[in-house]
Amino acid sequence: MRITAIETLRTEEFANVIWVRIHTDAGIIGLGETFYGAGAVEAHIHDTLAGRLLGKSALTIEAHSREMVNLPMAQASTGVEYRAASAIDLALWDAFGKLVDQPVHQLLGGLCRDKLKVYNTCAGTRYVSSKNIKPVENWDPQARGRYEDLDGFMNRAGELAEDLLSEGITAMKIWPFDPIAHETQGLSIDAAQMRRACEPFEKIRKAVGDKMDIMVEFHSLWNLPTAKVIARELEQYKPYWYEDPIRMNSPQALAELARHTDVWITASETLGSRWPFKDMLDVDALSVAMVDIVWSGGLTEARKIASLAETWHRPFAPHDCTGPVAFAAAVHASFSQPNTLIQESVRAFYRGWYTELVDTVPRIENGYVYPMEGAGLGIDLLPAVFERSDLIVRRSEL
Repeated sequence: MRITAIETLRTEEFANVIWVRIHTDAGIIGLGETFYGAGAVEAHIHDTLAGRLLGKSALTIEAHSREMVNLPMAQASTGVEYRAASAIDLALWDAFGKLVDQPVHQLLGGLCRDKLKVYNTCAGTRYVSSKNIKPVENWDPQARGRYEDLDGFMNRAGELAEDLLSEGITAMKIWPFDPIAHETQGLSIDAAQMRRACEPFEKIRKAVGDKMDIMVEFHSLWNLPTAKVIARELEQYKPYWYEDPIRMNSPQALAELARHTDVWITASETLGSRWPFKDMLDVDALSVAMVDIVWSGGLTEARKIASLAETWHRPFAPHDCTGPVAFAAAVHASFSQPNTLIQESVRAFYRGWYTELVDTVPRIENGYVYPMEGAGLGIDLLPAVFERSDLIVRRSEL
């Protein structure tokens, strides 16, 4: 089964999402996706990677994984080279699954469990939709609806926790410290700012007690001394983990923070390939290995990172706050790895704009996600996507 064409699709409305379709001489089309910088990813795929892939076997996935990042500028980052390679990697696994009529999680080793706990990342329906992503500022404060969960945790955190529990969801991720980090450039936090940022935690614990696990996202916005102060202050609320509290470019600094708190340190969606994860694990800097499937090298690299984490007796927890195909791929990865702890999900997405683009989303019921069904990734673009007036298509072929 040889690669005959590589096609990319993106839209003006969902400007950060780009899909890749790998066409083969067997008539099978594999679907992949990545997120952010869609135009740059498109250019890299067609101008650099297409020449390396066209005419080659679609089944030598491991070899392609190495070849796509065998470039001087592609060195363990989540930059455009790794995002492009990730999208193509997903498409190749999808094509492989369709060829043998098996779901991707079966090809990765089979199911390790029948269901998996999810947490809800409390984003809004149009969160990260802008090309200029700023995690708290980049949402519409006028938007209203049950799933405007970012506005919910900033202003009605207790009610939001109760609503999630009514659906059986017992874990939520919030980031109320981000506005203050933008005010101070992450250099400091005073007592009044600390009280303001802690208000959502107070409301959640008052409303639902310990029934809700609270993950704290920091988006790498703080310096080490301030991160230590925040970490210690938040311990009274029994948070589940601290995610990316500082920039993920110093294993030693992150290890110092990890020694300062009993709360788990989770890192990091910003790391590309297994190598920086090994650096973090070597110095006991992280408790949970969080990998973004479509930023770090695709399914091929993600399973290696999961195995690496297991070698250090650490759990694996795929990141996902991006697009619908990436979410499906993360679910396949999660079910195939024995050390998967929990799967990220965004109800504002899988009950919102995902349904405008794809024919299926992972089944989530009573706080658990269930395995994807069907061959390959088990997901495809809706016919309406190909008819959109804002669709941008580029194709490279033999």
